[in-house]
Amino acid sequence: MSQKILKIHPDDNVLVALTDLPAGDTVAYQDLTITLVEDVPAKHKFTQQEMLPEQEIIMYGSLVGKAVTVIPAGGRISIENVKHQASTFTGKTKTTGWRAPDVSKWANKTFQGYHRADGQVGTANYWLVIPLVFCENRNVNIIKQAFLEELGFGRQDIYKSYVQQMVELYQAGNTAAIAQLPLQNHASNGHKRIFENIDGIKFLTHEGGCGGIRQDSEALCALLAGYIHNPNVAGATVLSLGCQNAQASILEEKLRALDPNFTKPLIMLEQQQEGTEHELLAKAIKQTFLALVEADKQERQPAPLSKLVVGLECGGSDGFSGISANPAVGHASDLVVALGGKSMLSEFPELCGVEQELINRCVDEKTADRFVQLMRAYAYAAEAVGSGFDMNPSPGNIKDGLITDAIKSAGAAKKGGTSPVADVLDYGEYATKPGLTLLCTPGNDVESTTAMAGSGANIILFTTGLGTPTGNPVTPVIKVSSNTKLAQRMPDIIDIDTGPVIAGEKNIEEMGAEMLDLIIEVASGKVQPKAVQLGQDDFIPWKRGISL
Repeated sequence: MSQKILKIHPDDNVLVALTDLPAGDTVAYQDLTITLVEDVPAKHKFTQQEMLPEQEIIMYGSLVGKAVTVIPAGGRISIENVKHQASTFTGKTKTTGWRAPDVSKWANKTFQGYHRADGQVGTANYWLVIPLVFCENRNVNIIKQAFLEELGFGRQDIYKSYVQQMVELYQAGNTAAIAQLPLQNHASNGHKRIFENIDGIKFLTHEGGCGGIRQDSEALCALLAGYIHNPNVAGATVLSLGCQNAQASILEEKLRALDPNFTKPLIMLEQQQEGTEHELLAKAIKQTFLALVEADKQERQPAPLSKLVVGLECGGSDGFSGISANPAVGHASDLVVALGGKSMLSEFPELCGVEQELINRCVDEKTADRFVQLMRAYAYAAEAVGSGFDMNPSPGNIKDGLITDAIKSAGAAKKGGTSPVADVLDYGEYATKPGLTLLCTPGNDVESTTAMAGSGANIILFTTGLGTPTGNPVTPVIKVSSNTKLAQRMPDIIDIDTGPVIAGEKNIEEMGAEMLDLIIEVASGKVQPKAVQLGQDDFIPWKRGISL
């Protein structure tokens, strides 16, 4: 690596180590020569001059913390010597201009998608089986067991076969051979796919629907309606017990609000009306099979790139995420927006300290005010239960250089690129406006990706620096690594490596363009992301009790 350090923004007073730097090493930046007073691991930051207590730490050109002790020049900043501090924000103070990137390369390109009656276009074609309440989880799982293998959607359980081999060796008296037994990774479907135009049947079990506050049941119904309305979904089978808070009528109301002319096939069955469990399951399986026959008649057709709705997510972030992966995703987002598509930035606790920039990027005062209101309400709710956005960084984040929420947020916000903010949505609301949308979700990876799919994302870009095996049941998740070491260590989960940015081999624009090309291939069904291949169907609805 030719470059050992990086200054992200001209106003910064800390530098980033791009490789491990030992104590006593001398580094130069412009007219400064700095001798490191301690080891600075790659991804961590060190001061370029002495910092006194209460002196502001500036990174990405933003306030990200304050010193709590004297930090000598060349000293590593850490949770021991720096505390979280973020800039305050008000309403819209100025209008930020935007120079859209050149998208002539993609102007005439299309993807092969599933056209829905409401004008949306799916990048996949799934059938959903959903319980309205946790009481129906068992019945949903019985339907899952009945369908998946027989319809060719099942996956060979290589670990079950592994245990069977161990049992055979044990029964043969050859226990010693077990220690040397390799795992044979020959995953394949046991049966041929019956429905070639259906990408799978997804079973979304959850722990909600009753027993909590009514607002949680309302939010759950809104989320499930968003999943059914998502263009990647052909139709759904919904199981209701009958007496729960999350009533079928609420789900139907949420669906009509999304599309008054809703025409997707929807099978709604209530156990307390159907009689025996046997009768309920027999009817559900039969009606679902016949609906699958019809859904299989849909075929991929060319669609303009303006029909892309790209969710922007990060999880297991490291000190390189805000330098390589997130800005590259941000450029891909700008390309999608410039082509007339939609992108969606979520995780509000990870926008702490960059609010004013996003407010000024809002297209009008009304949009800006909505963002201010949602951010403040979320922050107040967190503080009311003895928490706060400053507690967001995980132990893994901190270990790899993200020591305050403001540092993490300044890098995380880079996923949103530079385009104007066209809309701001609360959890459970659906994206309808072209351009960048801010969606209120927790910073929890799965709660956030779950929400973005429920708000209409038909592709998700997910950056990670530490390695996060997260996917989504209905929306393909493309995993982006911030560094090459991760991509080499966990190749089974990483789809694209932005480590070449850190190495100085590629720039942000080149990586963003590669991402858009991959998005088109995935959206057309030509490439399956690793999360889809591994069957990572993570689904966690957010209960509005605070989750950070």
